Amino acid sequence: MTVAQTSTERDRTAPDPNDTRKPDDPTDVTKRSWGYVLKKTLREFGADQCTDIAAGLTYYAVLALFPGLLAIVSILGLFGQAETTTDTVLEIAGGFVSADVLDTIRGPLQELTSTPAAGLAFVTGVLGALWSASGYVGAFGRGMNRVYEIDEGRPIWKLRPTMLGVTLVTVVLLVIAGLILVLSGPIAQTIGDAIGLGDVALTIWSIVKWPVLIAIMIMIVAVLYHWSPNVRQPKFRWTSLGSILALVVWALASVGFAFYVANFSNYNKTYGALGGVIVFLLWLWITNLALLFGAEFDAELERGRQLQAGIKAEEHIQLPPRDTRQSKKKAKKHAEDIADGRELRETAGHPDR
Repeated sequence: MTVAQTSTERDRTAPDPNDTRKPDDPTDVTKRSWGYVLKKTLREFGADQCTDIAAGLTYYAVLALFPGLLAIVSILGLFGQAETTTDTVLEIAGGFVSADVLDTIRGPLQELTSTPAAGLAFVTGVLGALWSASGYVGAFGRGMNRVYEIDEGRPIWKLRPTMLGVTLVTVVLLVIAGLILVLSGPIAQTIGDAIGLGDVALTIWSIVKWPVLIAIMIMIVAVLYHWSPNVRQPKFRWTSLGSILALVVWALASVGFAFYVANFSNYNKTYGALGGVIVFLLWLWITNLALLFGAEFDAELERGRQLQAGIKAEEHIQLPPRDTRQSKKKAKKHAEDIADGRELRETAGHPDR
């Protein structure tokens, strides 16, 4: 694991994130650079202890799960589609996760959809849910700082609104995905009838909507990757190779895990009534592993681009920090602690010496 730079150190050495010397397009990255990127991704994934980070993220995901679902379902309730969307999402999730996982979340979700909310109570509930759900985004940002080998330099009054903003964008994109699932069919049928295509329009949209939903999920991951760490990255793109890779790895791992649980595991025999909960936690852990793997790939691709451009990035990825104020405060306090400790040692604990 590479020792992280402080944001103050990085601020002195890092070039502009959009340095024109770097290859802009993936096709401009040489074959040798790609080999280095892939090798470093695998090594850094282990060196950064991503399995441990994923375990911590799983804890925060559990804490954020139902507040996040409450926010999404509450907003969908404004369109009268909360119950329909929930049923559709559970049906789709059945293709990726085990029945035990679905049974674990089905009850709380259905209870959320049947609870009415309006007025100030609704707004307060949604804001509270967003605040709670942003805890996961904050934890993810700390993991991303490990990936990009930098400390957190943003003060709390700047960091917290950023995490809330990322959470809000994520929830809005998930709401759009939910509306696409339940409303797009009737709308496509209406448009098809109006332009004379009839059921053909519905058939076309039933195929096209899945790539659209996948694109939305890629956008969500890209937002997390770009805005959560304390590094100023190259210009924002709604997609990244790392986010695409993360979703591919997640889909394959989820299908494989569901197959394993259905055919080989004995979680129910081992854990009894808690079997479904254990399976669900393992699936969340796998999900976070996939997200971190995609993040490592994006980070190492940036390192490869910098090295190909002649930038000294073999030890640290050279992206400037978003902020250094918190890092400077920590450094000052650390220096004070060292001075106090030195005085304690030299006086043997007696201030009169």
